[in-house]
Amino acid sequence: MEVIVLVGGFGTRLRPWTENRAKPLLPILDKNLLERVIEVIPEDLISKVIIAAGYGVEQIEEFFSKKDTSYEIIISTENEPLGTGGAVGLASKNLTKDGPVIVLNGDLISSVDIKSLLNHHYEKEAKATLSLWEVEDPSRFGVCDLDNDGYIRRFQEKPDPGTEFSNYINAGCVIIEKEILDNFSLERHSMERVVFPTIAESGQMAGLLFTGYFVDAGTPQSYIEAVQTCIDNDRFNSGKKINQSWFADDVEKMESVKRCSIGANVSIDPSASLTDCVVLNNAIIGKNTFLDSCLIGEGAIIKDGIVISEEVIGHRATR
Repeated sequence: MEVIVLVGGFGTRLRPWTENRAKPLLPILDKNLLERVIEVIPEDLISKVIIAAGYGVEQIEEFFSKKDTSYEIIISTENEPLGTGGAVGLASKNLTKDGPVIVLNGDLISSVDIKSLLNHHYEKEAKATLSLWEVEDPSRFGVCDLDNDGYIRRFQEKPDPGTEFSNYINAGCVIIEKEILDNFSLERHSMERVVFPTIAESGQMAGLLFTGYFVDAGTPQSYIEAVQTCIDNDRFNSGKKINQSWFADDVEKMESVKRCSIGANVSIDPSASLTDCVVLNNAIIGKNTFLDSCLIGEGAIIKDGIVISEEVIGHRATR
């Protein structure tokens, strides 16, 4: 199958990490965010991945030029923001096969079962099939009304509490027929608000609920959650897990590091205490430092005695 991955955002909520660095290339353990998104699809299902990007295109191209994959990689470049609909419409010009296409949101770390979703799509003879996730409070999301036959009949955008007709939200993975994509406008528009309701009204949109985990890694706190989710579910091929933390290098047991991701060649003084942090390669953590819920950039230096919480420290910065 051919796959479209939407990574058009600037990653402003993760600054300064995303200043001069493409958000999709930020590391999640031993892979980057973009690789983590793609790996949810069994590799034997993929023939081509089209990356719909608007920022850091040259960095993404350089990364994949050095990476050996079993499938073709194409970058679809937005010269201006097109919304999800316009971005998918532009990217779809690179499709060469008929039949269903997988479209993924490039921020999401999830346990969606692509094969089950695909089977549901075929079984329901749908034109589009959405992965769905159940939330307690759907007021911040677009809500999907799923009937007993597995079809989505209508949508509700950010309903007031108590007015929602469902607790199911769009979980950022859709299987959609190429014939539908061929009619996408290249003008700026939202696929979720403009295209999906029309398909649902026609009775040709299916939905399938999945369980496990679902994290949007778009903010510092949710990025940390995405990293911890990958640790908890052993989504790494190298490094070592010790006491709910992941270490790129082989290290001695560190009681003062809890629920953290520690990159390669990181120096942490034994007197330091780190909780719920992501520390990238070559960082230096000084004596008697206390870090809680922080993102520490590559090559950053945290001086002795520093206490910080819920901050993003830039690459090669000193604090």
